[in-house]
Amino acid sequence: MSQIITGIQQIGIGVTDVNDAWKWYRSVFGTDVPVFDDIAEAKLMTRYTGNKVHSRRAVLALNMNGGGGFEIWQFKSRKPEKCSFEHTPGDLGINAVKIKCRDIVKAHSKLTSNNSITVSELYTLPGGEQSFQIRDPYDNLFQVVKGSSWFQNGNSATGGVCGALIGVSDIDAALPLYTDALGFNETVYDETEVFADLDPNYTFRRVLLRKKQRDEGAFSRLFGHIDIELLQIFGRKPKKIYHNRFWGDPGFIHICFDVNDMDTLKEKCNLLGYNFTVDSATTFDMGEAAGRFSYIEDPDGTLIEFVQAHKLPILKKWGWYINLKKRKHQKPLPDWMLKTMSFNRVK
Repeated sequence: MSQIITGIQQIGIGVTDVNDAWKWYRSVFGTDVPVFDDIAEAKLMTRYTGNKVHSRRAVLALNMNGGGGFEIWQFKSRKPEKCSFEHTPGDLGINAVKIKCRDIVKAHSKLTSNNSITVSELYTLPGGEQSFQIRDPYDNLFQVVKGSSWFQNGNSATGGVCGALIGVSDIDAALPLYTDALGFNETVYDETEVFADLDPNYTFRRVLLRKKQRDEGAFSRLFGHIDIELLQIFGRKPKKIYHNRFWGDPGFIHICFDVNDMDTLKEKCNLLGYNFTVDSATTFDMGEAAGRFSYIEDPDGTLIEFVQAHKLPILKKWGWYINLKKRKHQKPLPDWMLKTMSFNRVK
């Protein structure tokens, strides 16, 4: 059966200054190839912005080693509102973003040598792999894990996004969204105990779901595999990270999956009770890129975005764009074509 979800396109990160944040992410995570840099009004997102239209600047940047990107997002029409409490593992929403690397020990050594980066000790995950954490200057947490799929070998210590750690109130209630609607067909682990890399004062259940990379979808070779880890805490009531805040406020605002067939996905989600809360329905212009986008909420209100790309900039300086609407849904773009996007790199 042809796959509908072909990779993580990006993680949305709300910030107070796009320029400062992107500079830091370029330096640490190698997300230095912009797909778009767009200033516009978010007219379709008023459901999540206080029923008012707000303007924003958004930069989508990739690491060409492989993996999803960062959509670095800043309000232009209002002052972003930070979370009023210090959220901790198990709170409802995206707790951490998974960043892949080839060699955990080597990456840990390289990143800890930079005194300006907050890096944890090495941990062993339930599946037996080593991992470590990085906290950015804006208090966002990143979990560096061993990656299983790569597009090319660059100089960065890491690749791009390969997944997320998502806090939920009931894992069993959240699982059908990922397994039935989105096609995550492998459970790497399902364990309940106290974990050293989380909060040692509480017991957690954590379930790691994996969707292996397949050569289906225009960007599937670039994006690679997907890991979604669901996290449920016992012994305290979790708080909602975006309670009384807007989509776009500081933090991880959404996880965005790349989609082959939006209409089929919409039908599957509807049957499971995950109705689209936002749907551009037709092509939405992002300046240098375009596509159809939609949103659903998981059972705890965490936002999940879907994008079916229609236009992509390959070489901006020469005005070379590709029209994806004219291609077969499942055929990957040639590697050489995607690699030319590196000429758009920002140092």
